[in-house]
Amino acid sequence: MTSSLPGNRDLPVSQYDTSTYWGRVRHSADISDPRTLLTSSAGLEHAKQLVTAYKQGRVRDMTPELWKAKKIIDSTLHPDTGQPVFLPFRMSCFVLSNLVVTAGMLTPGLGTAGTLGWQVTNQSLNVAINFSNANKSTPLSTRTIIKSYCLAVSASCGVALGLNSLVPRLKRLSPAARLTLGRLVPFAAVASAGALNVFLMRGEEIRRGINVYPVLTEEEKRKIEAGDGELKPLGKSKVAAKLAVGETALSRVLNATPIMVVPPLILVRLQRTEWLKQRPRMTLPINLGLILTTSIFALPLALAAFPQRQAVSAKSLEAEFWDRGGKDGMVEFNRGI
Repeated sequence: MTSSLPGNRDLPVSQYDTSTYWGRVRHSADISDPRTLLTSSAGLEHAKQLVTAYKQGRVRDMTPELWKAKKIIDSTLHPDTGQPVFLPFRMSCFVLSNLVVTAGMLTPGLGTAGTLGWQVTNQSLNVAINFSNANKSTPLSTRTIIKSYCLAVSASCGVALGLNSLVPRLKRLSPAARLTLGRLVPFAAVASAGALNVFLMRGEEIRRGINVYPVLTEEEKRKIEAGDGELKPLGKSKVAAKLAVGETALSRVLNATPIMVVPPLILVRLQRTEWLKQRPRMTLPINLGLILTTSIFALPLALAAFPQRQAVSAKSLEAEFWDRGGKDGMVEFNRGI
């Protein structure tokens, strides 16, 4: 993001009020806007030049063009490394990357092989997205990534197969109820394994901590902008890491819930209509349309549940940070997405 570009002057966090949930929803919609994927290398360089000019004081005020440049930077570059996130794993590509996988998992009548195949594919994608968007102040080893991937895949496949075998045994339920429960099995597998996936892929952050920074006063910001100071991390906090990873895991569940629940329930009802019974080939495009529509609205709502740049009281962290907070005794850190 913009923090990785040269210059001492910070850009406004957003053109929306991110202290409110709906402000964060609008900001998250910008970050996850698929249209930013069409930005060329030249367009990205132009955006970086505009943002750098502002940070170095050569441009004084935010303009519509500068806000657009910031949107491109925020949706493309990792805030810790300053490098572009690999395109399929950006949040702006999240809806598109997950569309086919989600449709596969929600396909009616999947057998054991199909269930296993789609769960493995989904967790592979989750691992890549979680790794690409994690806080990078604590790097992961290849061994840790492989171990986390295997555990996440095993968990999702175990939940999916276990529930698939359990639902038909619920004889007291009506066939319609068993059908509905069967369609919700992928949600249970995705929600549980998705949260576990985040904890596994970012477990090193919890074990070693992540960088925390003091919240600056306006005077301190002006000094840094003038080149008279530098923002340095206060150290690594394990408590901050637990908060960052826990909130990210919960946001994954919040995102998966409407996507994995709403389309299959609507599809169950539609499949009972004469119109769809006479046009079975329309089941797949209708399913894809339901998933796409739900995903577009669900992602910003889930991402906005918690601020990406999290500010907390220094007193809520380890004792070593208690007397080192910045403005109002607060510290901040990058939660990751």
